[in-house]
Amino acid sequence: MARLRNLNMTLKYEDDLRLFKSRWSRAAILALLVLMVVLPLSYTDTFWLRVLNLAVIAAIGAIGLNLLTGFAGQVSLGHAFFIGVGTYAAVYFGEDQSWPLPLWLLACAVIGGVIGGIVGPFALRLRGNYLAVVSLGLVFLGIHVFKNWESVTGGPGGTGVNPPVTLGSLDFNELSLFGYTYSREQGWFLLIWPLVAVTALLVKNIVRTRPGRAMQAVRDRDVAAEVIGVSLARYKIGAFVVSSALAAFAGGLYGAYSQFVTPENSFNLPLSITYIAIIIVGGVGTIFGSIIGAIFIGGVPEIVSKYSHSIPFVSTSPSEAGFNLTVFQLNQIIFGVLIVVFLVAEPLGLAAVWFRIKAYFKSWPFSY
Repeated sequence: MARLRNLNMTLKYEDDLRLFKSRWSRAAILALLVLMVVLPLSYTDTFWLRVLNLAVIAAIGAIGLNLLTGFAGQVSLGHAFFIGVGTYAAVYFGEDQSWPLPLWLLACAVIGGVIGGIVGPFALRLRGNYLAVVSLGLVFLGIHVFKNWESVTGGPGGTGVNPPVTLGSLDFNELSLFGYTYSREQGWFLLIWPLVAVTALLVKNIVRTRPGRAMQAVRDRDVAAEVIGVSLARYKIGAFVVSSALAAFAGGLYGAYSQFVTPENSFNLPLSITYIAIIIVGGVGTIFGSIIGAIFIGGVPEIVSKYSHSIPFVSTSPSEAGFNLTVFQLNQIIFGVLIVVFLVAEPLGLAAVWFRIKAYFKSWPFSY
């Protein structure tokens, strides 16, 4: 009887560690893969494809921030700095040095990870609001460096970002397959969705293994974790390294997709707030919540900009007088309201809503 009980406990533990726990989850993943291929090939609306592309690029950076904040418990407001590092690494290695797509993307991630490893030790002595303030300093330091390093960044006026986006004979800016030429948005859709899937699987496996459990122990009770042998230095710095690498990776993609960036307008405090809003709305401590939050939040600036002429009290040009909000100000208000609403009404974000829906149907007809 005891052996049977131990066997059941072992099986349950193994079930919890499975990446895909049921046939339904595997079927859902397969359906998403099919949709990922069919959607861009059959849907040609440039605006909505651009919204999805920007959202998915943001999802990669949000997964990194969620690993740092949601799983390791380190609050950071400096994510925009690492996004900028990745963008300008793409300019240098991809455009200036003409490295191919896999190499300059890898260089973006490596440089971001190295800088994250340098910043990471500050997390050993700081936590909570103190760490948030220090990480915020990175944003202002980054703006100063980016504005004055004109040979790479172009200075305050900004610079074009045009690294090669090709794999063999496939040019994702002008993708041609099976005798049909696709738009730039369609080509990028087919490039970045597999990248976000690989990123999600990578981080999901990290949090399922010993390093992930150690990060969560540090997040919940760092002193107790250290008492039982968990190295605070290793896992706090490790979380910064991986998070910064993913942010820089996303920054490289963002720059290459946008094709033009300016230091002050692209990598500032509002961008860091946007990423905080993504993980709060999507669900802190969940990987798929980062993707949901990015789709929900990441496309808001584009949507507001497109429909700003139909929104009352929103100016479409600086010359308009009266009590009018700019598109930028409206976006910041929306992010602030969403953060407050979700923190008060649903602290676990949209991921918790999905968990409740799934639990309802699993226990039906006994759910209530």
